[in-house]
Amino acid sequence: MSPQTATSPTTLERLLRTLRPHRRRVWLAASCSVLNKLFDLAPPVLIGLAVDVVVQQDTSWLAALGVTSVPGQLGVLAGLSFVIWSAESLFEYLYALLWRNLAQTVQHELRLEAYDHLQQLEMGFFEASSSGRLLTILNDDINQLERFLDHGANEILQLITTVLAVGAAMLWLSPLVAGVSFLPIPVILWGSLRFQKRLAPRYAEVRERAGDLASRLANNLGGMLTIKSYTAEAWETARLSEQSQAYRSSNARAIRLSAAFIPLIRFAILFAFLAILVIGGLQAWRGAIAVGTYSFLVFITQRLLWPLTTLGRTLDDYQRAMASTNRVLNLLDTPIAIASGQQRLPLGQVKGELRFEGVSFGYAGREPLLRRFDLTIPAGSTLGIVGATGSGKSTLVKLLLRLYAIQEGRILLDGIPIHSLQLDDLRRAIGLVSQEVFLFHGTVAENIAYGSFEAPRAAIERAAQLAEASGFIEALPEGYDTVVGERGQRLSGGQRQRIALARAILKNPPVLILDEATAAVDNDTEAAIQRSLDLITAERTTLVIAHRLSTVRHADRIVVLEQGQIVESGRHEQLISADGAYANLWRVQAGLRSGEPLRL
Repeated sequence: MSPQTATSPTTLERLLRTLRPHRRRVWLAASCSVLNKLFDLAPPVLIGLAVDVVVQQDTSWLAALGVTSVPGQLGVLAGLSFVIWSAESLFEYLYALLWRNLAQTVQHELRLEAYDHLQQLEMGFFEASSSGRLLTILNDDINQLERFLDHGANEILQLITTVLAVGAAMLWLSPLVAGVSFLPIPVILWGSLRFQKRLAPRYAEVRERAGDLASRLANNLGGMLTIKSYTAEAWETARLSEQSQAYRSSNARAIRLSAAFIPLIRFAILFAFLAILVIGGLQAWRGAIAVGTYSFLVFITQRLLWPLTTLGRTLDDYQRAMASTNRVLNLLDTPIAIASGQQRLPLGQVKGELRFEGVSFGYAGREPLLRRFDLTIPAGSTLGIVGATGSGKSTLVKLLLRLYAIQEGRILLDGIPIHSLQLDDLRRAIGLVSQEVFLFHGTVAENIAYGSFEAPRAAIERAAQLAEASGFIEALPEGYDTVVGERGQRLSGGQRQRIALARAILKNPPVLILDEATAAVDNDTEAAIQRSLDLITAERTTLVIAHRLSTVRHADRIVVLEQGQIVESGRHEQLISADGAYANLWRVQAGLRSGEPLRL
């Protein structure tokens, strides 16, 4: 999310492009705002006409229209007043309705668009960005834009309408008074632009600090068990206090500047008002302008100048909204590194043969992990992948799912390069059960059916049985309708693992990947999962990544990875007999000394 360059469009221009699909509603809302303000400016005209009627009587301006009696003229003014007040109220209702509905619509669409775009970004983006910062953009920043569209856009339009309409009327009635009235306006506009320029970076900093604070809170709430177990509550409170104070200080710097704006503007307005009061009064006294005209000018001057005192608050809201909008639009402008291919892959036709051909890959900022990596996995076979931490086991899975883009080479599924396949089709063909199981806040049944949302209850229960999860599920207070809590925190690690396995079974993919699926479970759970695997891996291409070698000992083939390279390959018995890297790993897990004889 890089900052704009000097040649980039402004944030306002980018926002207007976002509003383009709603331009008809924008124009309608803007028209209602302008009409409301025009009718709102009419009462000073009515006051001026009323004074003119009382003073001039049968020679008043209304008398020239054919209504000569004073009661008749006052009756006409009363009728006009009723119409004007009614029209003002109607257009106020309409602009409020239109702007607020537009704000809600834009907020809804922009949040969905930003979230959908976020889902299409590669995993490297999420590793480099904190979840709290992204949540701030999707929630707080978009809400800030919604608040501006609710009120700020209307205030700006009505301020412009006031200046133009009142200025034109004053020029027509008395150029001298108009000239005096306009004297403070350049000062006000100059001051406004200077304040705006100085406020923009301050509010950008406020949004950054808000993101940091949200990131800290999200991180701490997710790590509450660690915080408590290490009695780090005071430490974390102090760290949160530091970041909260940084947010408070950045807000204070912005507030200090914005709060100084209105008092300075008031003095400029006061000068103009006093000048009009005196100069206009002298002109009326000398007969240069009518008394009614003078009355109108005194009242309308306030309507012209006093709204300018709200310019500071309006600009304040505008800058807050633009800072937030910039963050949202920068997120939307983040390029999608992994684009979907166009070729369809009907699920029923997938056999499951996988080939890695000359694949090279390295994570950003690190040394290459895979160099010209080759591996073929026949359809319907089970491949075990073992090796030390950091050897590249899980990386193969991420590349196969196209969570990262490879730098060289290609990966093929049934002879088709996966980058040419539609991403949805590719990922539907692969089921993943990882070590870090993620369960969503919802029922057990909803979590098993995740990704297979239309699955009938019977299919859900059958998948649970195959995963040997039905026993503990039925013992839960509400069985399959038991709510598991956020991240499944109401269940044990083994229970979560079996629900994840049931989820993959229900998906029924041609390719199944088990990435350390038994690493965090007890021996009984591992045995239960192993029994399930014997059933569900039949006639299905299966990749089993494991630290526990007992999980892969019955695989059709086992490969041993070291620093992204295959150093050994074969069945369990062959690798034990070879007495190499795999045999050494087996000795470590069996508690044997180096070189001690092994039994198959």
